[in-house]
Amino acid sequence: MDEILKQLVELLTGSVPTVVIFVLLAFAYQQLVHAPLMSVLAERRARTTGAVEKARAAIATAETRTAVYEQKMREARVAVMKAREQRLLQWQQEREAALETARHAAQQQVATAVDDIQK
Repeated sequence: MDEILKQLVELLTGSVPTVVIFVLLAFAYQQLVHAPLMSVLAERRARTTGAVEKARAAIATAETRTAVYEQKMREARVAVMKAREQRLLQWQQEREAALETARHAAQQQVATAVDDIQK
């Protein structure tokens, strides 16, 4: 039993420098590598999140502009259709007036011809 205890004590005393070196390396890693890496990753994440938010805002703006554009297009189409209907109505009225004038002239010619025949 003494032999085992002696070996354990030797192992523990032999491992003290290794434990000290490990603790020093862990502390150095924390200070030199891990902390700067985490700050860079946090900054990168913030920039990425910011860029995503900017992209979402740009998309929302584009959608708003698209909706406004589509509304203006609808209004323009309605205005064009109304103008077209007015022109068609005007042309139809002009045609009816021309037909009425032609009918009236034809009726006068017929009446004149009938009068001539009767004379």
